[in-house]
This record gives sequence, structure tokens and C-alpha cells, in this order.
Amino acid sequence: MSWLEDHPDIQSLRSATADLNGLARGKRVPRRFAEKLERDGIRCPLSTLNLDIWGHDIKNSPLVFETGDADGVMRPTERGFVPMPWLDAPTALLPLWSFLETGQPFAGDPRHSLATVLNRFKALGLTPVVATEMEFYLVDDSGDSIQPPTSPRSGRRRAGGHFLSLRALDAFDVFFDELYAACEAMNIPAEAAISEGGWGQFEVNLEHVPDALKAADDAWLFKMLVQGLARKHGMAASFMAKPYSDYAGNGLHTHFSVLDAKGNNAFANGTPNGSPMLQNAIAGCLKGIADLTLIFAPHGSSYDRLEPQSFAPTGICWAHENRTASIRVPGGSFNAKRIEHRVAGGDVNPYLFLAAVLGSALIGIEDELTPPAPITGNAYDQDLDQIPDGWAKAIDTFEDSETASRIFDPQLIRNLVLTKRQEMRKLEELTPKEQLDLYLDII
Repeated sequence: MSWLEDHPDIQSLRSATADLNGLARGKRVPRRFAEKLERDGIRCPLSTLNLDIWGHDIKNSPLVFETGDADGVMRPTERGFVPMPWLDAPTALLPLWSFLETGQPFAGDPRHSLATVLNRFKALGLTPVVATEMEFYLVDDSGDSIQPPTSPRSGRRRAGGHFLSLRALDAFDVFFDELYAACEAMNIPAEAAISEGGWGQFEVNLEHVPDALKAADDAWLFKMLVQGLARKHGMAASFMAKPYSDYAGNGLHTHFSVLDAKGNNAFANGTPNGSPMLQNAIAGCLKGIADLTLIFAPHGSSYDRLEPQSFAPTGICWAHENRTASIRVPGGSFNAKRIEHRVAGGDVNPYLFLAAVLGSALIGIEDELTPPAPITGNAYDQDLDQIPDGWAKAIDTFEDSETASRIFDPQLIRNLVLTKRQEMRKLEELTPKEQLDLYLDII
């Protein structure tokens, strides 16, 4: 109770877990139940984690009628309470993850998927160090079509891209001041903010942390924060992979390295090419891209982002210091060797995303895989194996993937496939405007 004791102004509580789409599912409770909430968590159906994007049960899901829609126990994660600064009344959120009645982790929980991968690293004496780059649009969605919001400073609406423009950042200075203060209060390690190439598009980098579960928590909470804070300021914030057809999509890139048992960077050996383990991890990431595309592009609109000449990768390749490649090894100090995985859109579930990236790298390390030679030049102009370019193909590939089966529990694979096929059928009935309204600020 120490955090709440230090925050007597908190009036109400939320408790929530991330479903397969990364949406927060849970309950609101009065403050007087805080002690019970921290001790026991909450009970709710395990099918809560396996709803479609509309919040509907999945047809033929084994979690619904087959098991009587049985409850699980949602217990607090190690994060503890965090404030929810976007709400008017002082409120705190307690993040949860799900367990069976027996106390065993629920295999369909995305956070447990990532924890399982990290335990495999730990068994080898290795610790991933992870950072994320969070891209999003600030949007005025009050009219019939979306457009950039008006600047609170000038009252003007600035069309066009403003890559690395301080003026674009300053136009929303009040929003970003409040965002950084909220990140500090929520223990989200926000670093630099930049304006990106699209209308009203921005990126905030979250620091490297030697705890991938915390990195995923940070990304999940950051998305919730940005979306809530934007609404507080009369805007929408969208992590949708491609909200504007004519402008850059939103990515969620991750940079990661691996520490050995002595705390040294296992990807570094004092040379430009890095260590054999770096090469193994690159090969594993490349091997996993096609099979795990459903994780990196989980929604119907995700595939609009994966187009040539867009800085979103389409070919499966790697390179040194090259942003047209799907796997990039950044330059800089030889001792800071790391991998940047550039495939995912901003609409991903952060837990499944990091499980997929780190799990595929681990396969490369375990199997001592060797990558092909790095490319040079423009990846879009080269004859490369391509990332699956459609939702149906990505679902089928994921379902039958040996790589996916080495990373994710069969129950999660089945649940995700059932969910995405149901969403795909429903999405086909919607107009492009209805699809935009669905995805804009929910994912």
C-alpha cells in the first residue's frame, strides 16, 4: 500500500491486463478495495484476453462455451500502481496478468509469452537490453475526414511533414510538457521526442532497460497515456500503422542487445561486425520475419504500411546503418553493438512483439544460425524474399510456423489465429471510412 499511502488524492482505481490486441481489459473499483486488489487481484473470464477488436467473444473459442467461460485470476504484476494523469479525477491503474486456478500462468496471456522467452535467455546466462521507438500521429478527427490538429500556440493547422522540426514540436509544447511529466510519474523512461515525416506525426524514444518485461509494460502504458492525454487536449492520438494513405505509417521499432553473465554486451567484440552471437541473432531475426508477420502486422490496415520507398521494410534482409533494411545494425561505438528490428507497425501488442523479436533472435543463438551477407544500397531495388503482403497469408503462415511454435504456446497460437480470422471476416464488411473509425485511436 506504500504508493497509495503517498498519494492520498487518488479517488478511484483501475485494474487491467492486456488482451491479444494489446487493449486494456479490467475493472474499476473504489479506493477502499486497494488492499484486497493488491493481495488477490481480480477474477474474470479467461476469454477476456481473447476478444476481437470490437470486444466480442471468438466463435468456437475453447475459452468460451467449451469450458463454461471459466474464470481466471488476474494478479498484479511487479509494476504496482501507476497514476492515470489523463483522467480528470485522480486515479491509479494496477497492471495485471492472468493465472489459472491452480496458480499456473495462463498460456494465452501475452505477457506470459514474453516472460517465457526471457526465462529461456536467463537459462543461458543472458539478459536482453531493450528500447522502443514509439511513433504516433496527433489527429483532428472531429470532421468527416482526419487532418492535423490546430496548434494551441498559433491556432493554425500545419499541413505537410516536418521531419526533425523544432517548430512542429513547439506547436504542441503544452501537450509534450504534460506527456513528459506524466511519463515521469508513471516511471516510463521517455527520452527524445522528434517530429516525423507525416502530418502531425511524432516519435518518442523510450530508454534501453535490462528488463524486457518492463520495456513492454512501458510501451503498453505509453500508448494508453498518449491516447488518453490527446483526448484531454481535444485531439486523437493514433498508433495505427497507416492512418493517412499518402503519408508515412507509424512503426514501433525496437533496439536490443544481450548482456552475458558478467554484464558485458555479448553482441560486441571490438570489431565493426560484432560478435558471432550478434550474427546468430541477426540470422534468427531474419528467419522469423515471414513466419511472425502476423505479430508485426496484426490488423487489416497494418499491410498498408508495408510498401516500397516508405521507410517501412518490404524485403527480408539486414544491413549496417541502413534504414531500408528490415534488420539494421546501427553505427556508433563498437562496444554498443545492437540490433534494430524495423518491421513492426505502431499497432502491435508490445508483449507479443518483443516475444517475437527476442524469441526469433534466441532461436538464432540456440541454433547458431549464420545470416547472409548484409546488403548495401536501397533494399527496395533488390531481389529479396518479401515480407507477406496480406493479412490472410500472414495468418496462415503463423498458424503453421515451426518458428512460432518454438516461441509461443500452442494455446496462444490457436487463440490468435481464431481471433484474426474472425476480425478479417468482419472487416471485409466495412467501408474504408468505417475501418479508419474502428482502428484510429483504439490500437
